[in-house]
Amino acid sequence: MVKMINTKYDYVTPQEAEMDAHLDKWMKRRANKHGAFSLDKKRRKQHAKDKKMSLS
Repeated sequence: MVKMINTKYDYVTPQEAEMDAHLDKWMKRRANKHGAFSLDKKRRKQHAKDKKMSLS
């Protein structure tokens, strides 16, 4: 019988735990690369739109 490991998702096999960890790291890198968690970028874009609207 395969030894099960308790992860944040549930009890899984060691191979599944390794795949989940790899996927989590990849998703975080991808999100950071595309600015998914950067509220500052979103605020700058909104601020630029507001300036364009007021000049017209």
